[in-house]
Amino acid sequence: MLKFIKTNFELLFWIAALIALAFSDPAQPHFVLCPFRRMGITWCPGCGIGHAISYLFRGNISASFHAHWFGIPVLGVLLWRVYTLALNQYRTYYHPPFQ
Repeated sequence: MLKFIKTNFELLFWIAALIALAFSDPAQPHFVLCPFRRMGITWCPGCGIGHAISYLFRGNISASFHAHWFGIPVLGVLLWRVYTLALNQYRTYYHPPFQ
């Protein structure tokens, strides 16, 4: 089990992050890890992407775009990354190269 987690850490991390965003309520305030906001700087290029993705999981595209216009492309990139990591693991286990 530990070997599975070590070899698939990135895949498991992105899946867990997307599940957490899918079940979080974007309208509620949450704990912020942003270093800019912690320093008192109100503008950050990344703040709002989590809210935007969470709104997308609820089908609210206009609220997602309002939260952060980059949320839609970021969700696409993350889904593509999960797909390619899962495909690589599938090929490794079920179709190993000839030795």
